Amino acid sequence: MATQASTRAAGDLAHGSVSACGARHVAIIMDGNGRWAKKRLLPRFAGHKAGVEAVRRTARAAREMGLECLTLYAFSSENWKRPASEIADLMGLLRRFIEADLDELAAEDVQLRVIGNYQALEPALVALIDDAVARTAANGGPILAIALNYGSQDEMVRAVQRIAAQAAAGSIAPDAIDASDVDAALDTADLPPLDLLIRTSGEQRLSNFLLWQAAYAELYFTDTLWPDFDGTALRQALDAFRTRDRRYGGL
Repeated sequence: MATQASTRAAGDLAHGSVSACGARHVAIIMDGNGRWAKKRLLPRFAGHKAGVEAVRRTARAAREMGLECLTLYAFSSENWKRPASEIADLMGLLRRFIEADLDELAAEDVQLRVIGNYQALEPALVALIDDAVARTAANGGPILAIALNYGSQDEMVRAVQRIAAQAAAGSIAPDAIDASDVDAALDTADLPPLDLLIRTSGEQRLSNFLLWQAAYAELYFTDTLWPDFDGTALRQALDAFRTRDRRYGGL
């Protein structure tokens, strides 16, 4: 039975070598929009709007640095607990980001992916997302993956359900299931193995984000609030990543 470490090591070989910046796949928990706005005596919406600009800066910097995949935690399955007005603001910003930036992403050969149960969003927004993903599906450049209505525990439950259905149908023996089967059933199945997970704003927890995928990822926490994050901050995280000794449980 494959271990998580051996699965990830095999994934590295399958997907190719790391980029010049030392990592292939970086994920970010974009935290601190509200605190950024509060420090400036601005409404929370101003923080979210500034956060979208940070997304643009960071995504462009990631492409320039040669990252193969950047995954951003945009809206969690727990964010539905927020006020309805704030959720509406967030969804509006998402819509405007897609409408405003899709041409650039397509021109830069970026593949847009979405992980999470985004189909539960408002139908018109789902259609917009589906069209954007389809338009960039044939691109061969870097991947920008957006986590929408995403929760890692929910993702793993859905993965277990898929595997259980395969076992019930007789297409896989229960005692033959290993880590690679779980990997293949996750939303991130076609993404490179996760190398580095960054969280901004000084909080030091994963908040139900990529729990399985982060098993052997390096973690990097910064006090920088998300709206202030940029290419320099990303470079600092990648510089720290290159100093880590990744042994995957070995010596």
